[in-house]
Amino acid sequence: MELNEFEYADKLARARKKVNDIKAFYRHTTVYVLVNIFIIIITVSARMSGGESFSEAFFHFATFSTPFFWGIGLAFHAAKVYNKNMLFSRDWEERQIKKLMEKDKKEADKYR
Repeated sequence: MELNEFEYADKLARARKKVNDIKAFYRHTTVYVLVNIFIIIITVSARMSGGESFSEAFFHFATFSTPFFWGIGLAFHAAKVYNKNMLFSRDWEERQIKKLMEKDKKEADKYR
């Protein structure tokens, strides 16, 4: 079974979009790691210059608040890129579309 020209172009466009989404996620992850390492170093250094010990400065909520909350956003980005929609999967969408189409058909048939 051969793909016609339009099917091939559609599949190629979807594949390119998927690759671009994955590249964007990798860039996001790289920036996340580099920026948060910098933030942690600066935060710990500032707290230590304020008189705290290394362990007090390092194991403080403020040290990891940015990585934690940004990490939540990164996790959602990963779920989107790798199609891990926990709440509304593609199967759920298809079932809802079929259900609504059947309901509309029944409504239309009532008035015939």
